[in-house]
Parts: sequence; C-alpha cells; structure tokens
Amino acid sequence: MNASKIFRRALVLSLVLAAAIAVVGGVIAGLVVGQDGVLSVLVGTAMAVVFAGITVMSLIAAVKYDITVFFGIIMGAWLVKAVLFIVVLVLLRDAAFIHDWSLFLSIVAAVVGTLVIDAVVVAKGRIGYVSDVVLPGEQPAGKADDQA
Repeated sequence: MNASKIFRRALVLSLVLAAAIAVVGGVIAGLVVGQDGVLSVLVGTAMAVVFAGITVMSLIAAVKYDITVFFGIIMGAWLVKAVLFIVVLVLLRDAAFIHDWSLFLSIVAAVVGTLVIDAVVVAKGRIGYVSDVVLPGEQPAGKADDQA
C-alpha cells in the first residue's frame, strides 16, 4: 500500500468520525442546550473536518516531492491551518448562535479522534522503510522487458 492510499483511508475514516460526532454530539447538545448547541456542534465538527482535510491533502501532495519540498508543504499547511483557526474563532466569538462548550467539546472530540485514526492507519499501513531497492537476484523495475 502506498502513502497516498493510506492518507486517503485516514481522510475517509476521519469523515466517518466527523459524521458520528455531528450526530451524537448534535443529539446530546440538542437535548442539553437546544438549537444553539446543535449548531455549535455542527460548526465545531465542520472545522475539524476542514483542518483534518488540509492535513491529509497536504500530505498527499507533499509525498510526491523530495524532503525539502515535503516539509515546506507540511509547514505551509500548518501555518494556513493556524491562521484559519484564529480567523474562524475571531469571527465566531460574538456569534449569538454559538454555545461555547458545545463548540469546544465537538472540536476536542474530533481532533483527538482524527489523531487516533491517523496514528492507527499509518501504523497499520505497511509502507516499506526504503523504496526502489533491488535485492540480489531481482530485476530492477522496468528492466525485465528490456532483457526479454
């Protein structure tokens, strides 16, 4: 399994987690707080999905390049996420429909959940430590056709 497939799997599982948080958190917040709680959970979950998506998409894009460009893309995505997070929180700070605890708890649940998903998916991804290695007695990739 290559790295892009692993990252796509992490993204799909993160979307499933976000849907579960939106439904379960929305029901709980709706019962405890009301409509503002439901809207806050949906906003918090959407924020987590966007930020997890930025992470995974930057990894999918960065894995195609050498190490310097890779880290440049990852750090650039991190900077974009940090600025975007601050901007969103400033915009939502005075919003009348935001219930602080519902928003906070949905973001925390989504962030912790996506971190667990990322760790498990990458740990079980079975990517080799080295690539393009030709072991003794093997034909290099693409060379088998030349000798036939």
